[in-house]
Amino acid sequence: MKKCCLLVIAFLSCWLAGSARAAGPPAARPAYLELKVYHLKTARQQALVDSFLRHQYVPRLHAAGIATVGVFHALGNDTATDKRIYVLAPYASLGQWEKVSQQTTPPLLAAGGAYANAPHTRPAYARLETILLKAFPDMAALLAPKLAAPKAERVYELRSYEGASEKIFRNKIQMFNAGGEIKLFDRLGFNGIFYGEVLFGAKMPNLMYLTSFANMPDREARWKAFGADPEWKRLSALPEYQNNVSHIDITFLRPAAYSDL
Repeated sequence: MKKCCLLVIAFLSCWLAGSARAAGPPAARPAYLELKVYHLKTARQQALVDSFLRHQYVPRLHAAGIATVGVFHALGNDTATDKRIYVLAPYASLGQWEKVSQQTTPPLLAAGGAYANAPHTRPAYARLETILLKAFPDMAALLAPKLAAPKAERVYELRSYEGASEKIFRNKIQMFNAGGEIKLFDRLGFNGIFYGEVLFGAKMPNLMYLTSFANMPDREARWKAFGADPEWKRLSALPEYQNNVSHIDITFLRPAAYSDL
């Protein structure tokens, strides 16, 4: 009997160890995030950039150790002459960002193809915008949202908050972190992807964050709950957090089929 119990204990120990190895360590919170925005004028450019990202760029980033890369198409916010594709990549340090860039850019350009070799008369895109963000202290690891809905139905909401001055902008960052706004989003099921301070970009001072929903009705319901939540009413009424956002941009996105997020 004693020998049987020892065998069972040994089996369970091995099984638990194997399960832990299979699960792996918890994902680390990235220190920095790079958000690329491709501005496109034609369906041809959109198809060209999509193909490049899917078959060349994202696999290169994966090979360089960037396991989670998000690719999104603007949903209802683009126009006939400004279609947009967003690419989000996390980095543990600025050194890693620089190293990965050096490792991936030359091989991608040398590989050629319709994207790299697009002539100036028929460029692959109208403009390429790059935004570098520093992750907020209270941001969790960059993980795919736990949504049951297929990617083709999901709605991601990218928000950009500008401040009237550097000092006022810092106040809004404090509201997200020490004030508990991120925790409130988490509690209400906003499936936050990232929250970060824009270090380099066209709109400064600025913070951006990305949340995700099963569909648009789900998004509407959660924002309604947010506005009615007692904790938000208390937080937003505090004198120290008044008038700390001067301009808001909202962009709705849908993940590409090959997106990791």
